[in-house]
Amino acid sequence: MISEATPVSLADLQAGVESRLLGVREEIRRLIEADFPLIAQVNSHLTQMQGKMFRPTLLLLAEAATAPANDQRAVSLAAVVELIHVATLVHDDAVDHSVLRRGMPTINALFSHQVAVIMGDYLYSRAVIELVRLGDLEPLRVLSRVTNEMTVGEMRQLLAHDPLAFSEGDYDLLIRAKTASLISGACEVGALRGSAAERDGMRRFGECLGMAFQIVDDLLDFTGDEADTGKPAGLDLREHKVTLPLIYALPRMSGTERALVEALMTNPEPDDAGIARVVEAVAARGGLDYARDRAQLLCAQAEAALDAIHPSAARETLRASLTYVLDRRR
Repeated sequence: MISEATPVSLADLQAGVESRLLGVREEIRRLIEADFPLIAQVNSHLTQMQGKMFRPTLLLLAEAATAPANDQRAVSLAAVVELIHVATLVHDDAVDHSVLRRGMPTINALFSHQVAVIMGDYLYSRAVIELVRLGDLEPLRVLSRVTNEMTVGEMRQLLAHDPLAFSEGDYDLLIRAKTASLISGACEVGALRGSAAERDGMRRFGECLGMAFQIVDDLLDFTGDEADTGKPAGLDLREHKVTLPLIYALPRMSGTERALVEALMTNPEPDDAGIARVVEAVAARGGLDYARDRAQLLCAQAEAALDAIHPSAARETLRASLTYVLDRRR
């Protein structure tokens, strides 16, 4: 069962693969290295912004749980997965015109919107080049499918012209494509040398974990502190993004509360007071509790998928990652 008593930090999850994660960081530096001065300058900034390495951690743990041989190829594949993740963040920030990421200026804020778009393309291309160099069709097949799903997810979000008509089904399709697909892909790629049942189990584990991860991320937009999350509270509402807490609460709101939401969604620059009123209404109508419950349910489904994996320390660390996702603050 998922533990509710023992806190789990990212450092706890990474303890058993720490030395290999250092190798992943070195691989990332090798992959993005370029002689072109502007690319080198942007790469330097990206290296400083490098995040928590959650997806590479899952890939290495999946490998340890299904084929514990510490294959160097897994380090390269983990670097590719992180490169794809960073590329999506660069593109997301460009599309959303975001100025901060993890408390640091984004590429589009520091350089330009055009540089951000081209840089995201560069990172994707470097990931593909590395996959081709490895000469193995299976990870290429998985990760090419994943990047296509992520792109379709972005397009799906752009075409949601009426935010208040965005349903829970629409939301599930979006987060499955935008977030869960890469986390699922990382887990599946890590298990490629395991049995077919183990590979499928890790794929399902990653998909459920990834959806829970995004729901918790969306919850943090309502409840988190900027010092913890690295981004302003209420940013999704400020950018007129409708996420699960609001989707659940909206049909349960009074006419007055719904009018507050409609006013916020039509205001190009919502103020803090307006955002705070909507957050209060969402909480009062059970939106935050419902989102927490859905994240818990998805983590329970992810835990069940681990039954396909033979008992090991790595499998227990993967189980602990569920607690980390549910309890995280950033």
